Amino acid sequence: MKISHAGPSPLLWLHLLLLLLLAATAAAKVPAIVVFGDSSVDAGNNNQIPTIARSNFLPYGRDFSGGKATGRFSNGRIATDFISEAFGLRAAVPAYLDPAYNISDFAVGVTFASAGTGYDNATSDGVIPAWRELEYYKDYQKRLRAYLGDGKAIYTISNSLYIISMGTNDFLENYFAFNSQRRTQYSIDAYQHFLIGLARNFVVNLHGLGARKISIGGLPPMGCMPLERAQNLQNGNGCMEAYNIVARSFNDKLYNLTRDLNKEIPGLKLVFSNPYYVLLQIIQKPSSYGFQESQRACCATGMFEMGYACQRSLLTCTDANKYVFWDAFHPSEHTNKMIADHVIKTALYKFL
Repeated sequence: MKISHAGPSPLLWLHLLLLLLLAATAAAKVPAIVVFGDSSVDAGNNNQIPTIARSNFLPYGRDFSGGKATGRFSNGRIATDFISEAFGLRAAVPAYLDPAYNISDFAVGVTFASAGTGYDNATSDGVIPAWRELEYYKDYQKRLRAYLGDGKAIYTISNSLYIISMGTNDFLENYFAFNSQRRTQYSIDAYQHFLIGLARNFVVNLHGLGARKISIGGLPPMGCMPLERAQNLQNGNGCMEAYNIVARSFNDKLYNLTRDLNKEIPGLKLVFSNPYYVLLQIIQKPSSYGFQESQRACCATGMFEMGYACQRSLLTCTDANKYVFWDAFHPSEHTNKMIADHVIKTALYKFL
């Protein structure tokens, strides 16, 4: 019996080559992830500014690589870290102001986000406002050109995925805050339209700087955050439905904005990434998603604490994966991954 030692057929080689070319093309579609926003996507920029809106201490980051508190408002990674990894880039997106990183790191992923910020400058008192995040991005472009050369830098700028995630603070920490000036100036509907105008300007300015692939994130069911539920005593600590109604209304306006801008600006690929319904489902039926607790957070009592109030509490849970929320305002790492998976499947897949 004659044994053939012939290799794969030419047809099989061609098939394998085509698969490799397709994989290389897919990997090259998004050379970097560039992030703007608030604490949902801040990876430590606030560590470098004088503010109490920080989380660069334990128990924050206890489940991050090396058990390091980076400034992420989570026990581990945040949604943009998981998105970066899903796009074949690094497993964590570094903060632009973090001195531990340089332009070689930022060339494949960077966040300019600042915990506590919003579209409205009045929201951003004491932290990095949205307009300043864009100024940092301009500085980043100069450094990128010096590092990569003009040709490669222009390619990276125009093909990167830009993620915008803010707006929650504009409502919870500004409009609905005690003695809010904005509430005396605007009805809730008028304030939403005001913010939509600011969001429009942000996207238009970002496009003017070379961005083409942009995701604008919607609001979560902010009335179901532990902090809001803890204050809703008259309703048995249920979700503050009035806040959720505002979130849904604002998300509808953001969706319409993405539709309008895609028609108005040639070459723009703007998508709306909506975390609202998937997070609401997780909160309402936690056991279906592997969680045990969705009303209280892992940190401290799980009702009011975030930031420095989470430090050194003996009440903090031992397994954050059982909790939908890490602190009274922010999801746990496990929840962040689920949200990231959802927005990739429903919106960001267009860029893969």
